[in-house]
Amino acid sequence: MGAVDVTFKFGGEAGQGVETTGRAFARSVVRAGLHVFGYQDYHSRIRGGHNYYQIRVSDREVHSHNEQVHVLLPFTQVTVNEHLREVVPGGAVVLDPALGIDEKQIAATGARPMPVPLQQIALNEGGDVVMANTAATGAAAGLVGLDLEVVSGVVRDSFGKKGGPVVEKNLKVAAAAYGFARDKYARDFAFKLTGRKGSPRMMISGNDALAMGALVGGVKFVAGYPMTPGSPILEWLAAHSAEYGLVTKHAEDEIAAVNMIIGAAQMGARSLTTTSGGGFCLMVEALGLAGMTEVPIVVIDVQRPGPATGHATRHEQGDLLFLIHAAQGEFPRIVLAPGTIEQCFEAGYRALNLAERFQCPVLILSDAFLAHSPRDPPLEAFDLNVPIDRGDLLTEEQLDTLQAPYLRHAVTESGVSPRALPGHPKAVYPISSDEHEANGHICEDAAARIEQMSKRMRKLETARGEMSAPIEYGPREAELTFVTWGSTVGPLRSVLELLQAEGKTAHIVQIVDIWPLPVDKVEQALQGAKKLVVVEQNYGGQLATLLRACTDVRPAALINRYDGRPMTPEYILRRLQEVA
Repeated sequence: MGAVDVTFKFGGEAGQGVETTGRAFARSVVRAGLHVFGYQDYHSRIRGGHNYYQIRVSDREVHSHNEQVHVLLPFTQVTVNEHLREVVPGGAVVLDPALGIDEKQIAATGARPMPVPLQQIALNEGGDVVMANTAATGAAAGLVGLDLEVVSGVVRDSFGKKGGPVVEKNLKVAAAAYGFARDKYARDFAFKLTGRKGSPRMMISGNDALAMGALVGGVKFVAGYPMTPGSPILEWLAAHSAEYGLVTKHAEDEIAAVNMIIGAAQMGARSLTTTSGGGFCLMVEALGLAGMTEVPIVVIDVQRPGPATGHATRHEQGDLLFLIHAAQGEFPRIVLAPGTIEQCFEAGYRALNLAERFQCPVLILSDAFLAHSPRDPPLEAFDLNVPIDRGDLLTEEQLDTLQAPYLRHAVTESGVSPRALPGHPKAVYPISSDEHEANGHICEDAAARIEQMSKRMRKLETARGEMSAPIEYGPREAELTFVTWGSTVGPLRSVLELLQAEGKTAHIVQIVDIWPLPVDKVEQALQGAKKLVVVEQNYGGQLATLLRACTDVRPAALINRYDGRPMTPEYILRRLQEVA
């Protein structure tokens, strides 16, 4: 049996349930023991605009979507116009005759039109055309031979809260559409999915993984103002707040949100906020407050294209240099850039540890592609017994025996001062946004400024030694080395597989701990690289700029993209030919 690699695309307008239908089908595939990578593309409007949900299915782990479609399920003519060219020869376009789509237009491209009366099935079996989405899921499963029972299980879970009658109607609709597509088209359709046994896996997106990581990492206070594509993190944590003892606050704006988490962190609560680039712009002044007062906070920036409102629902990696340098004046911060679901989970709890370990802001750079694209990692990737490191936090017993006056900003070799939470009579100190002495009192003395500024900035060098080395894929001795960060690592891993199929090799160096850049570890990972190509999603090549500024590394070429769409393996390979 050959390898399974089949891509489905559901497309229509906002409000037609495209995302719901696609996600339900993807969950069915995972329950059948296969691997998925989901990707959704949607306009920034409540209704209207062309949306689609794409699912790549394989019998091996999948790291990215691709540009080829094997089964297209259009809910509108626009979907056909936009995506028909992507359907492979012999691929299917499963269309409802009620839409009036021209079958000759489809057949002329080498694709196969497969009419299935989705709305009529929904009306006949369920009594309402709104169930046409359920019919589409059933038809897709019937066409490729996916077990109807796994689809039925997802239907039961999806509609269970609406009551037994709703569940039964949807089950009947799914079964009828499944049988129609199976009986009429499946026999001579080349692309099939056969379920298999495997270890339990969970379909999860980057946003949910970040939220889950923060939860197990002990976050206790979350404040935020909704901003796409970071809002689902706030929503996920709010939905679980009562169960796990979190306080979540929908703030009036991003300025209020970041100041709220500074206050909560000052009192000892592990705290975070989530936003996108535009919201982070508003947080910069308060970020300096956290830096000056040495309060540990976490800010998650789920990037989207800018400037201004930009493309509110699309993808880019344009905030890297902004987050590293966002400041009035200089102060230490740590920047993490996870690129996979597993790395998002780790970043969620690790950021909280690093914030308290170094008493500074920790910033997590995600992006829309990573945020909204679900995969199915094995459950063991989410070990809930994570380490909790609160850093140099004085206990009540230590404070009880304190003889000398407590110095909140005591000068230390590492730059990290012993921290006491407010409330103990021997740990009373002022906190101010002004420069101060070791005891926290405002001071304009030049020597005190030098002493405190140097102390704070030493944290960067201390932290640099604890930053993780880049993650590497493929042999170092390969003729070609890709350097990347964030979610672009997924398409690059697919590129490695495509090159290997051609008998070629390549090497990937993914930098996850971006700032302070672990220079020695980065240079070691790139030592001996024959040809270095940086791959990132922005106009100016921000990682390439950082490498030139901080290391002896000089990339030979840049493959970038800034049209709001994520990298695909095919795009990278096309651009590679141009820069070779």
